[in-house]
Amino acid sequence: MELRHLRYFAAVAAHGSFNRAASVLHLTQPALSRQVKDLEDELGVRLLVRGKNAVTLTDAGELFYEDARDVLARADQAVQRVRGESRNEVLRVGYAPSISAGIMPGALEKFQAAAPRVRIELADRSSREMKEQARDGLLDLLITPDAALFDLPGFQWTELRRIAPVLVMPESHPLAKLKKIAPARLRDMPLIGLARENYPEYVRAVRAMLKPFGITPRFVALINDGVSTLFPALEANHAVAILAHGVENIMPRALVARPFSPALSEVTVKVGMPEVRANPHAATFARLLRDEVSRTKSTGT
Repeated sequence: MELRHLRYFAAVAAHGSFNRAASVLHLTQPALSRQVKDLEDELGVRLLVRGKNAVTLTDAGELFYEDARDVLARADQAVQRVRGESRNEVLRVGYAPSISAGIMPGALEKFQAAAPRVRIELADRSSREMKEQARDGLLDLLITPDAALFDLPGFQWTELRRIAPVLVMPESHPLAKLKKIAPARLRDMPLIGLARENYPEYVRAVRAMLKPFGITPRFVALINDGVSTLFPALEANHAVAILAHGVENIMPRALVARPFSPALSEVTVKVGMPEVRANPHAATFARLLRDEVSRTKSTGT
């Protein structure tokens, strides 16, 4: 057994696919499959269940994957110490947790398996802060709603995902008893949202969503500090908020989310990077984010 066998196996396990792992490792798929099979033969245990379009780990594979990652990390650290090197490659990602929930952890795991010497700096920022830092060259990749992209020249954008809005409220709220929320129920309903100073697109987007239903949102509070501060405000005011589906992954247990029926217009999320002198790792991370979007769609999560 050699370290390369561990690297090959870890890449396949992280990506859930021989094809995707082979692309990252710059190997042919048959060669990669043969190397992993050699590893299984040497161990005398099956590590992967090979499906038509994906692979999954066996129980033994789960255990071996955890140990393999530790071994690879220690090996990389040892090489760096001997060479006098450090993890000086950095990828700086600006993002909003509410629109990247559900896809960020998987993308991070796969990226770190493929590029263990690159440190990712995640910057939880408001739309305004992301713009300012991007203009100053302090971010390599942005994940942001489409409506927040105005006045940011020099960046190239691609669509990452579309997310349906949901209504978030305390579990004791009367609307929490419903499985789906009719937009008409928001007429004169106290809403809490994100303030224009840091999130200039939010109020405009909510107004546009509700306009087809003849409803003007009645905001009783607008929060500047993001959803982490908005959540306790909902509980304190016994109010509701319109946020993106997936926010359930980061909500406190005292809150619940319900879909709309008829549905409100979806939120388009885009990923952007500088057109000139882009970080070479930004495109890889963006691709892994898109892979996670595809995976969540196929699994219904």
